[in-house]
Amino acid sequence: MLPGFLRLARINRRSAQREAPPLDRLTRGHGAGSGRAVLGSVGSQGHGASLPKMENAVPPTSPDGVPPRRLRSPTPRVALVIVAAVLFGMVVLAAASAVNPFLLGVLLVYLLAPVVERLARLGVHRGLAVLLVFGAVVAVIVLVSTLALTPLIQQLRLFVGDLPEIAAGLRTTLERFYADLRLPHEIRDVIDGFITDAGSGLGGLDLGAIVAPLVDSLLSLVSTLTAYAILPAWLFFLLKDRMRLADALERALPEGWRGDVFAVLAISNRVFGMWIRGQVILGGVVGIATFTGLMALSIWVDPIFGRYAVLLAIFAAVLELVPFIGPIIAAIPAVLIGLIVGPGPFLGALLLYLAIQQLENHILVPKIQGNAVELHPSAVLFALVVGASLGGIIGAIVSLPITAAARDIFRFLFHRLSEPPSSVDEALWRVSDRLPGGVRRSAVEAGTSDWPAGRPPAVPSPDTDRGGVAPRTQAPEDHQ
Repeated sequence: MLPGFLRLARINRRSAQREAPPLDRLTRGHGAGSGRAVLGSVGSQGHGASLPKMENAVPPTSPDGVPPRRLRSPTPRVALVIVAAVLFGMVVLAAASAVNPFLLGVLLVYLLAPVVERLARLGVHRGLAVLLVFGAVVAVIVLVSTLALTPLIQQLRLFVGDLPEIAAGLRTTLERFYADLRLPHEIRDVIDGFITDAGSGLGGLDLGAIVAPLVDSLLSLVSTLTAYAILPAWLFFLLKDRMRLADALERALPEGWRGDVFAVLAISNRVFGMWIRGQVILGGVVGIATFTGLMALSIWVDPIFGRYAVLLAIFAAVLELVPFIGPIIAAIPAVLIGLIVGPGPFLGALLLYLAIQQLENHILVPKIQGNAVELHPSAVLFALVVGASLGGIIGAIVSLPITAAARDIFRFLFHRLSEPPSSVDEALWRVSDRLPGGVRRSAVEAGTSDWPAGRPPAVPSPDTDRGGVAPRTQAPEDHQ
């Protein structure tokens, strides 16, 4: 008498054998080599019985007589893609100084592509649409230069002329502050020795050590200027043939890869598109706010702030591109000028830039960029240092969106390892706390806030022949 659990196991096994579908339909006409014969011989023999000989076995066939295809391992393709990506990265790092202009060009593509797409949907030829956009950009540059270039040059000359006086006043202020500090004699001696060594070291410079790096810098400047010279033509062809390049990429990809590749591209487009358009808007708003605040300080606090208002406002707008430390660096000149003049101007300049920073962080950035590039300050600083070391000022500027895109792509791939392929909208939902517009509207209209199994409702794709992935027909505001 067998124990209960063994009898239950034997009953379940026999039941499974009776209910199993007939496997000989895959090996019909092969006698002793059929699936039923093999399973029957194994099930009817004892525990120590040996398996039947397999030399007479025939490979199974499908019902129509065609042998089934063996699944091919994706490892060679993955290895090829990895090798190509590594080689491309090595080339980019080796020619980093020449690649920087093209990084700027990619950012301009994200900025200008939505306008080109809107004109193309209105029936304008893509080449003509690109030329119209280029003409509009040149007109804006000329208009801004006409309005701001003259006062900028004048204030820059004033600042350069006043620089010795500003430096002398700053030195006097710091010496007075240093004298008022009650430091121990040991610490004061160390600081005095450091200042003396720094001043004497300026007179012992080795000109030979300066000339060689200067020549290398000039050669690098020539290659960089060449890259900037061909940048407009590169931008034109990239904007004009963007859809053709997308089609070529789709044809080159294996069918099983297309959904994931286009989902990754959509995630990257979302981050970079929102970041570059947001930075342009933020730079304009911060520049206008800085100019307005400095003019107000020149009226109510001290006229010296109005003397450099345009220069400092443009300085703040440009440094808005540098994440985290850019606004801090932009505040230093105005705060130092206020420190030289007196406590009132110093406090006024400090409060002005603090107010602009709070306006940017708590109102402008959430409204303009959302959570597309939201990163912890520690991650921002790390990415900034790595980007600056790899790509200089351009690397520092693009370090934030690259890090944010890498974070979102990792989230998507992490979920993708255990889930079936998803559409572009679902992939974007996976990596964002904010929903894509169409998905959000459909969820609100349905009156649901929680979706079963953690998935958003299916969003029909207007381009069904791409397997639910429509990289070209998404709204340009989200996926350009």
